[in-house]
Amino acid sequence: MKTPKLKAVKTAVHIVEKTLLNPYNPIVVNLIGAGGTGSQFLTALGRINHALIALNHPGLAVRVFDDDKVEEANLGRQLFSTAELGLHKAVALVNRINLFFGTNWKAIPEKYDLQTLNESPELAMAEITITCVDTVKARFEIADLLSKIYASRKHAYHHPLYWMDFGNSRDIGQCILSTIGEITQPASRKFEVVSRLPLVTEEFRELLVNSEKGDHTPSCSLAEALTQQDLFINSALANLGASLLWQIFSEGMLFNRGFFLNLKDFRAQPIKVTPNDDSKVKALKPKRSKTEIPKAA
Repeated sequence: MKTPKLKAVKTAVHIVEKTLLNPYNPIVVNLIGAGGTGSQFLTALGRINHALIALNHPGLAVRVFDDDKVEEANLGRQLFSTAELGLHKAVALVNRINLFFGTNWKAIPEKYDLQTLNESPELAMAEITITCVDTVKARFEIADLLSKIYASRKHAYHHPLYWMDFGNSRDIGQCILSTIGEITQPASRKFEVVSRLPLVTEEFRELLVNSEKGDHTPSCSLAEALTQQDLFINSALANLGASLLWQIFSEGMLFNRGFFLNLKDFRAQPIKVTPNDDSKVKALKPKRSKTEIPKAA
């Protein structure tokens, strides 16, 4: 009796959309949220843009959306100074980045919502959307908007391709990369190519809904803010997330599409790219009696 041959298990991989790697014009990035994580991530985008241009890539064209203004409680945990009190966060950050890196990025001191996009439809067109929002409601609204934009304008220039979402609680957080639609993949004998990375609002819908049942009252001071979020959770998330974004441009293929971070225990768990019919992921839980669910950036 012949022994049946075992079928080799191929490593799952996502091949990045080729228009991001060899574009004729800068890649448009919409950064939504300029608070704890967003203010840190914008600096990383400046460094990525500088590196891409040095490699003969057109670089990035970034828009920052946030209607909040700088308050005293933001100083220290977020990248703002006393001279910027009262300014819109998006304006303060973009002005600083433009002066430092010589870029011409845009600040949009408004919410990223249907009203804003109806008034300025061109703002919807961006290959990469990065969200650092602090409510689950906003995350679901953005997911709905991106899906509708893709469905109606997927053949337009700069149409949405990827969505990177950040979220965190006090000392745990996550960054998850999704595709808005199917990304055409080349044939491969070595790897199992994956054309679609599921949206965070689909894959972790139940966890997100349950995480919204807490108190989200804004902090009135830095001391109060630090009881709700660790001083370095946002910068740690931003740096790891920036590394993931850099892999998109530098390697053109992804074996991991995000991570869970537990800063209290100094643990990070990658989220592997998995075949579309096997995309369930277990979240990294902190070692504590009452589990916190990552929810806000």
